[in-house]
Amino acid sequence: MSEQGIPEPQPINGGDATKAVQAGPPRLERFFKALTKLGASDLHLKPGAPAHVRTKTVIVPTQGEALSSDDIWAMCKELLSQAQQEYFILHGNIDVAYEIDGGDRFRMNIFRQRGHVAAAVRRVTRKIPDFQSLNLPPIVQKISEEHQGLVLLSGPTGSGKSTTIASMLEYINKTRPCHIVTIEDPIEYLYESKKALVSQREIGIDVAGFDEALKALMREDPDVVLIGEMRDRETFHAALQASETGHLVFGTVHASGAPQTIGRILELFPTEARESVRQSMSFNLRAIMCQKLLPSIKSGLERVPAVEIMLGNAIIRQMINEGRDAELGDAIRSHERDGMQSFTAALYQLIESEFIDPKVGYDAAPNVDELKMLLKGISASRAGLRR
Repeated sequence: MSEQGIPEPQPINGGDATKAVQAGPPRLERFFKALTKLGASDLHLKPGAPAHVRTKTVIVPTQGEALSSDDIWAMCKELLSQAQQEYFILHGNIDVAYEIDGGDRFRMNIFRQRGHVAAAVRRVTRKIPDFQSLNLPPIVQKISEEHQGLVLLSGPTGSGKSTTIASMLEYINKTRPCHIVTIEDPIEYLYESKKALVSQREIGIDVAGFDEALKALMREDPDVVLIGEMRDRETFHAALQASETGHLVFGTVHASGAPQTIGRILELFPTEARESVRQSMSFNLRAIMCQKLLPSIKSGLERVPAVEIMLGNAIIRQMINEGRDAELGDAIRSHERDGMQSFTAALYQLIESEFIDPKVGYDAAPNVDELKMLLKGISASRAGLRR
């Protein structure tokens, strides 16, 4: 038990950690294996209903019998130490992790609702898609080859930011002898150390909070760092400091576009501190990628990312330093030959390559007229060729 009365985080490995409770594996393991077999992302256990799973964003019931609160608690206890059971009884919720040997990892939140025990489980897979399978622009590989600086992924919840970062980290893992340290809440993908050494810390499981993890970060000798979601001033300040001291730092921000990400970050800081933050960003920023996931019309492909990319070249750095944020969008459009890409240009490429329906592109476009002009240019050039 920690000084704050919180049980020490105890990730549980398949088999060994449960032998003191029972001879065989936990009964929940059959649910976990079913998740993997189905390719489902989540499992929900709620009293009075059969287990439900989420597949392709939709939650559907399984064919099993309805579970009682006692059923769910009996199965959950097989994953909990005595201290963790006491913590749950006191606080009404707890996070635990279970990993099947050689298989997926499962993050489980056990919680009390309407006086009964329920649970939500997220499957964390070892299968990390590469750039090509995600249909990411070629410049993403070049960004991943940076050795120092700040790389930010922005976009709304569910836009695939974590998957894109995972593909970038896995590329580094395969190509660079270094130490990658991730601080995540929760862990989204499991990495197996290849050319790199990968250490993953999960908030609530491996460390109590972001503050504690960030304080210990520099003592862990990282070369590449992932700091999950940058949701407050302290987290982003730690990311900037790490990038300033020779590390390559990845993070996610909720923002609607690459230029808007700058303003979103500055809002975290008091007015008197924003000038120094601008200077630090102008020096250390390597790229901001903002993406949205769109429904695809390609056979076998459910969704495809439209990605806006702003690279930290000399012009972008100067604009950030001078507070010319309103001009960043024009700078992206005028430097697309250097690898930058506006969101409209990304939509244009997806429509031209027949990844998305034009109507989907129009609905997602920040400037519909601009997108229509680009598409008319395609038609005109093709007409000219036919002539």
